[in-house]
Amino acid sequence: MWDNKKIKNIIFDLGGVLFDINYRSTVEAYAKIGFLNFDEAYSQANQNKWFDDFEIGQISNSDLRNYLRTKLPTGISDEEMDKAWNAMLIGMPDFKFTTLSALQPHFKLFLLSNTNSIHLPEVKRMIELQTPGKRLEDYFIKTYYSNEIHRRKPDATTFQFVLDEQQLLAEETLFLDDSIQHIEGAASIGINTILITKENNTEQVFKDWIA
Repeated sequence: MWDNKKIKNIIFDLGGVLFDINYRSTVEAYAKIGFLNFDEAYSQANQNKWFDDFEIGQISNSDLRNYLRTKLPTGISDEEMDKAWNAMLIGMPDFKFTTLSALQPHFKLFLLSNTNSIHLPEVKRMIELQTPGKRLEDYFIKTYYSNEIHRRKPDATTFQFVLDEQQLLAEETLFLDDSIQHIEGAASIGINTILITKENNTEQVFKDWIA
C-alpha cells in the first residue's frame, strides 16, 4: 500500500474517470444506421486494429470512416458516422472540475488519455460550453493524448514516456483509470494506481485529500 503523503504527481485518465462516457450509446447508434455488431469490434476492454491505429494517429478520420463504410449500408454520411461515434460522450460533472481545482495547488496534475481525432474536438467543445473561458488543458501541467503522442495505454512505454518527459518518479506518482489493463500497465513500472469504479469514483477517492 502506498502512502498518500509521498504522492507529488497525479496522472488522470479522461473517459470514465473525469469525462463520463457510455460505450453502449455508440453501439446502439451504429446499430441504428446499420452496423449491428459494432460492439464486437470496439469495446472498453478490447478493440480491433483499425481502432487501435486510429487512437495512435496512424490512420486519418477519412481512413476510419472508409473502414466503417465496409460495415454499413451505402449512403451513410460522414456526419452520421461521426454522430454515432460521438454518441458515447456524455459530459464532465461539475464536481470533477471542482476536484481538479482543489488538487492543483498541492499536486502536479497530468492527463493521459487514449482518444482520437474525432472524439477529442467534441470533448473539448463540450467542456468549453460548460465552463466558458476555461479549457480542459487549463487544469493540467500537460495533457497527453494517444493520437498526438502516437502511443497508447496499456503499454508500459507510454507511462514511461510521461515520467521521462516530466522527470517524475514512479513512486511519487499516482495514476487513475477505469480500465484494469491500463492500471496493470502503469503498475508494471512502479506507478501507484487506483482503479476507478462506480463505487470508488473520483470524488470518493479524493474526498479526504481535499477536505
